[in-house]
Amino acid sequence: MRFRLPGLRGRRASGRAEGFDRRLVAPMILGSILNPVNSSMLAVALVPIGRAFDAPPSQTAWLVSALYLATAVGQPVIGRLVDSFGPRTLYLVGTSLVGVAGLLGVLSPSLAVLVVSRVLLGFGTSAAYPASMYLLRSESDRTGLKSPSGILSALSLSNQVIAVVGPTLGGLLIGAGGWHLVFGINVPLSAACLLLGARRLPRLSALRAAAAERAAAGGGPVPAAPARESVDVPGMVLFAGTLTSFLLFLMNPGLAHWYLLVLGTLLGTGFVLRELRVARPFIDLRVLGGNAPLLATYARGLLAAISSYSFLYGFTQWLEEGRSLSASGAGLLLLPMSAMAIVVTAVTGRHAAVHGKLVAGGLAQVLGCGALLLLGPGSPVWVLVLVAAFMGLPQGLNGLANQNALYGQADPARMGSSAGLLRTFMYLGALVSSAANATFYKDGATTGGMHELSALLVGVSGLLLLLTLLDRSLRHVGKDRGRDRAEEKAPSRT
Repeated sequence: MRFRLPGLRGRRASGRAEGFDRRLVAPMILGSILNPVNSSMLAVALVPIGRAFDAPPSQTAWLVSALYLATAVGQPVIGRLVDSFGPRTLYLVGTSLVGVAGLLGVLSPSLAVLVVSRVLLGFGTSAAYPASMYLLRSESDRTGLKSPSGILSALSLSNQVIAVVGPTLGGLLIGAGGWHLVFGINVPLSAACLLLGARRLPRLSALRAAAAERAAAGGGPVPAAPARESVDVPGMVLFAGTLTSFLLFLMNPGLAHWYLLVLGTLLGTGFVLRELRVARPFIDLRVLGGNAPLLATYARGLLAAISSYSFLYGFTQWLEEGRSLSASGAGLLLLPMSAMAIVVTAVTGRHAAVHGKLVAGGLAQVLGCGALLLLGPGSPVWVLVLVAAFMGLPQGLNGLANQNALYGQADPARMGSSAGLLRTFMYLGALVSSAANATFYKDGATTGGMHELSALLVGVSGLLLLLTLLDRSLRHVGKDRGRDRAEEKAPSRT
């Protein structure tokens, strides 16, 4: 007997699937790159936008912060909705919002409106990653393959590559038609996501029909809870309020804003009390608190993001102001970082083990951030190229390894929200990096400011390396999945 449903391959009568449905890969990848491409392209657009609106780096930093604030709040919220209502609807709504944000960015008459467009963009790009992780878990249950390391590698590779190709793309777009094109490119990207998502992503009813048949045949877990299950809206609101209050204080710390800390503390206390008492919490704090390896993965995601995003924005702005390169020139100089990330992810991506990757990634990040201390206005271009290329090592290692770690550590029933929470911690790191750049570049992206930033990043990267070395659980992640990787390579039949 063969069983078919829209967007899913057939499977054998034995209940074992023939392989992951490759038709899902394109919309998953295209949706997941929307955030990193917008993050990285903006790195070379900050200076031109500042000149256009006569705004210093401390004000244009809000373009970075607005995106990450919205994404940090939106990822786990939308991830929880994905767990409840399935990936297709949230994917389509989110990618539609990306197109709206792109149009608003192109037509923005002021920096404030541009910031609003970045907020919309942050919420819009929050759907694709948890939707993709949900689909991967669904496909894993359907096929019986525990480790879709090849597809996880493809997702990580696309995100890592676009994050480092983005500055080059952004520089070329700015050179061709100005900074407005950096926002305008979201319109065709959104349209492509909508087309692929509508045609290829399975409906929730189809996913649950497959799960019901699998459970009836004794070949898999019981189907997910019905879509009509209650959603913890108060918990989501308290979580968003807590996070927003603390992050707004982080972006402009000082005694004058003490009320944000008080508000965040009160909302956070209410959130904890709510989640501990409600039957179906937005974030199950009891389960999360008992999963130390997953908490460590979130911490690594935070620390890795602080260093990588600080380097991306700090180094790029210094190239344009401290080293006097053009936006397109700075973007092209970062191409070696892209090439290195591609090679590293392609070589290591098929292996599910994560411990060695994280140790190597942490060490490379320490050395790469330390190299910034050696740079100055007279540094030759070949030295700048070497530093950029070397930073491709941690870019290619840390994100992929943490993603694989989460896949093995998270509760399958909450894969969407767990994946969203990992992205939240990553974007918290991006917000910290934005605050650091705004602090050290108050008077512009000077060489002295870059050196101070570098000293901070060396400390953060050292903490990342230490946390990795102390986490013994990482040694077991991905060790017993060789059979699954071999089976995953088996071709799927239509």
